[in-house]
Amino acid sequence: MPSGLFPNMSFVAELSGKSCLVIGAGVTGRAVHEALLKFGAISKIFDEKVTEKSDVINVLPKGIELAVVSPGWKMDHPVILELKNSGVKIIGEIDFAWQVKQVLAPNQKWIALTGTNGKTTTIKMVESIFKAAKVNGLACGNVGQTVIASVCSDPSYEYLAIELSSFQIQWSDLPKYQSVALLNIAEDHIDWHGSFEDYAAAKLKLLKQAEKAFVNKSDPELFKRVGKETAIWFSLETPNPNELGLVENLLIDRVFSATPAQANEIAELVDITPTAPHNVLNALAASALALSIGIKYESIKLGLRNFSPDHHRMELVLSKNEINWIDDSKATNPHAAAASLLSYFKVIWIAGGLAKGASMEELVSRCAKRIKAVILIGQDRELFADAFTKFSPATQIIRVDQITDSKQLMNDVVKRTIELAKPGDTVLLAPACASMDQFSSYVERGQLFTQAVKAQV
Repeated sequence: MPSGLFPNMSFVAELSGKSCLVIGAGVTGRAVHEALLKFGAISKIFDEKVTEKSDVINVLPKGIELAVVSPGWKMDHPVILELKNSGVKIIGEIDFAWQVKQVLAPNQKWIALTGTNGKTTTIKMVESIFKAAKVNGLACGNVGQTVIASVCSDPSYEYLAIELSSFQIQWSDLPKYQSVALLNIAEDHIDWHGSFEDYAAAKLKLLKQAEKAFVNKSDPELFKRVGKETAIWFSLETPNPNELGLVENLLIDRVFSATPAQANEIAELVDITPTAPHNVLNALAASALALSIGIKYESIKLGLRNFSPDHHRMELVLSKNEINWIDDSKATNPHAAAASLLSYFKVIWIAGGLAKGASMEELVSRCAKRIKAVILIGQDRELFADAFTKFSPATQIIRVDQITDSKQLMNDVVKRTIELAKPGDTVLLAPACASMDQFSSYVERGQLFTQAVKAQV
């Protein structure tokens, strides 16, 4: 990928009259297409899925000068390779947005974060801190508004806090971030990247593009892979100088304090909801990013206290007869599901779906002692069954098939769960898989679970 495409300030002006192709007709592609048209480019959208009424094409046109790629497209996709072989300049949406920013909002600062899990929660914590501090900033990227639409906002934002997926980072080279945070790395999207090593490399690439990089010292994969001289650590431990961490019930900063010996209070554990270990780490990452752009401690504390997590993220659906029903449909990989499972005891676990190339063995071996029974759904459910057979053969396994539609499937799941649940149990929907084999999204999966619980329990 070229690293210096249109390096001068005339980037936007040079788009006028250019023949451009947007690869991907999703939300990102549409936002890029609108921006290109706004700047006078001749833009067409390409996607493999088209309808008769669609304005999308599925045959590559001739004469394309610039292609802007949506992040879900693999770099070795035949369409991308054909464009490269034809000499077309290819760029990802983040790099496109960065060059537009250099013209439309040259003083705008970018901060960013990535990780296998917790990205959306953490970036929304940053947004809550922005509001508390009355900072002219926006959370965007892999959540909410696209980066290009955020850059094109008029009036412009002073700060963008960007949630980045591994796909977006893989396609990006140009941005220079004020600071970045890495939350964790665990198996996910192996089907896209080809291997865990390539997936990890995509995440770690972000460190090279930042003035300051905050890294989770508690995550074994990050601790193993990140050079100690390049990172500022945060963890649940007592912080050393130039670290953020935890002292009893206080979140403590020893990075931005006046002297290395000084420690400053950021917030208290009671300011964070839920006060689960992984969420305290999210709060430390959000605090670090906020401190890096000069936001005061009192505003960070207020922002964290005002924040409430998204739906379908460890959300209490119902507490009845001493049984808690938890919707963590957003746990779409093993690492996220482990964080949920380790937050409860005596769990009836609802799991399964599309594994995206991930193994379930480490998840099951680590969490099996907390699992009373497992209800399995979805295409890759036998990965779970095999892992339980290997590591916890006494655990009760129940498979629920989809006979008709998704709603009936979830009704059947909840019906079976009611038969098993006793006082003191937690019923946890944390599938460790993507949802698209049986549901339109993790949101629909969580909504149908919530509806079934409220209708039957």
